[in-house]
Amino acid sequence: MTCIVQKYGGSSVADVEKLRKIAGSIAEVKKQNIDVAVVVSAMGKTTDNLVKTARELSSSPPRREMDMLLSTGERITMALLCMALSEQGLEAVSLTGSQSGIITNDRHNDARVIEVRPFRVQDEMAKGKVVVVGGFQGVSYRRDITTLGRGGSDTTAVALAAALNADRCEIYSDVDGVYSADPSVVANAEHLPEISYQVMQEMSTAGAKVLNAHAVQFAKDKQIAIYARSTFSRERETVIRKFAPGTLIGVQAVVSENDIIRVRMEGKNIVESFNKALSILEEQQVHIKELHVASYDEDTSKSKASFVVSPKNVYGWEKIQNQLQEQFGETIAFDTHLSALSLIGEGLNESNQTLLKTIDLLKQKDIAISGIATTSFRISLLVNREDVKHGVSLCHEKWVTEG
Repeated sequence: MTCIVQKYGGSSVADVEKLRKIAGSIAEVKKQNIDVAVVVSAMGKTTDNLVKTARELSSSPPRREMDMLLSTGERITMALLCMALSEQGLEAVSLTGSQSGIITNDRHNDARVIEVRPFRVQDEMAKGKVVVVGGFQGVSYRRDITTLGRGGSDTTAVALAAALNADRCEIYSDVDGVYSADPSVVANAEHLPEISYQVMQEMSTAGAKVLNAHAVQFAKDKQIAIYARSTFSRERETVIRKFAPGTLIGVQAVVSENDIIRVRMEGKNIVESFNKALSILEEQQVHIKELHVASYDEDTSKSKASFVVSPKNVYGWEKIQNQLQEQFGETIAFDTHLSALSLIGEGLNESNQTLLKTIDLLKQKDIAISGIATTSFRISLLVNREDVKHGVSLCHEKWVTEG
């Protein structure tokens, strides 16, 4: 029998009426003799509200307790959806991440899925039931409740699809797929019918909010095709899958990440200092990216290091920043005025032309560049926060609209 996994995001399950509509859609799928496992997020702004409440009590709440708190949001949704499915005449059962066999490492707030044991899910589906799984959560090998970070319900869905050997994984949200830019920033952003795993992962890492980057990595590793769709409009979709190298060449999207902080370190023995800083950040479970270390000579003060942090994904960043400042004093600085503008696509760095022309374009419009980083599928530029939207529009016009 065909098996699919569907995931519904927070905006899709925001109220009772939307839950009823989703239940009706699932009923239509079941009528086609298809086994369905459904992964759900918390309703609407539930997670944001829980975080806000926690921060009213503590500026740096314990991570373990945050996981216990935040995991409740998805449990509310899954129970209500099962009630809505019952009204459709369908047998349904709600399962938490731990009951579904989602096993993670022992990190809190940003745990990684290490194994899925879907025996309970398979047993319930064999009875003809729709299984509704609380996304974003799992259980560590120490039997602690863990959460997978913002957007982690995507990872739950893809991991479950791989474990069930599902035919496909459908991700439903309030947009009908992936666009070449944020439509709220670029009015003529183009809908992308299909993109590769690598391009989607770079988009997610660089700030696009459609899919979770770790979910895309999981899909790529397990070769699970992802269908990104609108919950209430099925006119079009974006398929994320494997493509032969060279199939889609050039800039496919321009994205940005506004809420970033660049951390700069300078002085003697920079490698040793950076190692100490990295140890502090690892202890606090803070991910870094765009790392640059230039150690000219261990006895000179010219040695430098820098990296970028996304503080929105860190509970208690202010406390961590103060700890770093106290540890390293004048040798560390925090740039809080920057945003990242990124061109995403295949073959961007086969020559320097795309980068050179982008630098010239921004220079002509008096947009200063404070840093550059590249990968095989991305060119990222750090610009002043007030310039980033203009920069995205300019680059999208140059590289996507004009081509």
